[in-house]
Amino acid sequence: MPPNSAPNPPVGWRDAPAHLPTDRHPRPGRQGTARARGDAVTQVRGEPGKSNRLALLATLTLLAMTACWGSTFYLIKDLMDRVPAADFLAVRFAIASAAMLLIAPRAIGRLSPEVRRHALVLGCLYGGAQILQTVGLAHTAASVSGFITGMYVVFTPLLAAAILRTRITAVTWAAVLLAVCGLGVLTLQGLSIGYGEGLTLLAAALYALHIVGLGAWSKPSDALGMSILQCLVISVICLIAAAPGGITLPDRTGDWIAVVYMALFAGAAALFGQTWAQAHLAPTRSAIIMSMEPVFASFFAILLGGESLTLRMLGGGSMVLAAMLIVELVPRRKIEGEVTHLTV
Repeated sequence: MPPNSAPNPPVGWRDAPAHLPTDRHPRPGRQGTARARGDAVTQVRGEPGKSNRLALLATLTLLAMTACWGSTFYLIKDLMDRVPAADFLAVRFAIASAAMLLIAPRAIGRLSPEVRRHALVLGCLYGGAQILQTVGLAHTAASVSGFITGMYVVFTPLLAAAILRTRITAVTWAAVLLAVCGLGVLTLQGLSIGYGEGLTLLAAALYALHIVGLGAWSKPSDALGMSILQCLVISVICLIAAAPGGITLPDRTGDWIAVVYMALFAGAAALFGQTWAQAHLAPTRSAIIMSMEPVFASFFAILLGGESLTLRMLGGGSMVLAAMLIVELVPRRKIEGEVTHLTV
């Protein structure tokens, strides 16, 4: 589903940020402003120690966000018995948007018109992926849905190479393959391609585009405003999807507690954390870290849902964890905290 080439990439995606894996680095001694294919590129460099600390903090933030998402699987599985999926998503992201606007009502106003356009596109990608994944889940097994959704770990480097024209290293591809195998061991008991699987595969491609877009467009200073605008767009998309049949609200106190938790922590806070973290991390690296989501989902299912620990969980989870450690611990030729942002 991801394209093999991108003859007409969107404005701002044409050249890879310096923190993405690519051999096209400026020559030694060239700092400040660099020129690449006629585009003005502002090179933001910090001290090596500070850059490394920021990259580590971004990794931990992304991992915490992934754990938060993993904790919601058990809650959603229980909630879906009483509240339609589209209605739940609409309420969840409406609450998340309201909370973020309450905390930072002027954050969107401080964004430039270009950044607002980027946030609108990213919100549409994420909102569309949420709807497709939810509809697809109604037509396929949850384990199959989890595996196919996790295929964004494959789509992300393909799209980054096609759209951002980055060069993905052999070590990164090895980590991607290991993560996919781990996801398969962890979630699959059988797989056939049908309507639900096709929708879920498209959702995975949209999630990958969202990851690539954040890697190309996000800046730490814009993270809050971009997160709020993305959340608003996602909320509108989910409300439109839920509107035809009317929106059913939870009628139990426990359900409302679960919805508020998923709105504030797995919604607002997680989206802000991802937006900020990806200003410091390469898209493929981010995707591999986020492939830990089903591992955390299994952990919380055992802890809260009373499920038994199996060899499949241990084997698949270990493979995904190993993939994440490969991209984190293998020495790199450059500091990933260095960020190039396009100013076209």
